[in-house]
Amino acid sequence: MELAPLHNRPAVDAIAAARRALPDVPHVAVFDTAFHATIPTVALTYALPAEWRRHIRRYGFHGLSVQWSSERVRARRLVVCHLGGGCSVTAVRDGRSLDTTMGFTPVEGVPMATRPGSVDPGALVYLLRHAVSVDALDDGIEHRSGLLGLSGVSGDVAALQHSDEPAAALALDVFAYRVAGAVAAMAVPLGGLDALVFTAGIGEHSAQVRAAVCARLAFLGVELDAARNAAARPDADISPSGSAVRVAVIRAREELIAARAVRDLLGCQPPAMTETAET
Repeated sequence: MELAPLHNRPAVDAIAAARRALPDVPHVAVFDTAFHATIPTVALTYALPAEWRRHIRRYGFHGLSVQWSSERVRARRLVVCHLGGGCSVTAVRDGRSLDTTMGFTPVEGVPMATRPGSVDPGALVYLLRHAVSVDALDDGIEHRSGLLGLSGVSGDVAALQHSDEPAAALALDVFAYRVAGAVAAMAVPLGGLDALVFTAGIGEHSAQVRAAVCARLAFLGVELDAARNAAARPDADISPSGSAVRVAVIRAREELIAARAVRDLLGCQPPAMTETAET
């Protein structure tokens, strides 16, 4: 529970409710971390003392979403930006995860709605030494940081985009800056970039965020077609024809990846998957 309190408690409660309601059918848990099992040791290892590293390593999350996007946009060197209430950026080469911004917990990486992303651990130790309790720090990191903490207005991108508060604009700028930096960092394990995907609530619905992120990535060959970006409804390409890097908006469909895993495990019939990509 303690590694991902925003996610694990509701998930465990849902499992318990399902088992009560359907006691005579098989129940299967599908883990968001599984797709990241291919991350190499160099990317999953923290530079900590050996006795700590026995318990702490980088796991990664949003694997179901990243897997779906990587199947919809076939590219050898792909970066997937899952931008929603939780946010992560993942490097995928030939369909395999090589690195991702979330680590031991879903707090690491880029800023999110109410979580800060990566923070200097020395700053957290400082807070603990200056009258901030462990529980208060945990609450602040999970519920009062990120876009909400930066803006003081909201953790919702749509609300921030309609706000006249300078702090709201700062929150959006910091968010786009950090996401773009993460995309650039993911080009290192990939050895370049062939395609970039935006998915999940912010990635699918905020043309402004997509434009702000991509504007910082021109040096990697990333371009947007402004009209396509403004009108995009997933699934859709938003880069110009002939662009060196394909940019796409993909609808997140984690439930289909989970359903496929259940089918493969139990040998049951898959759900209908009749959608075709417009990319």
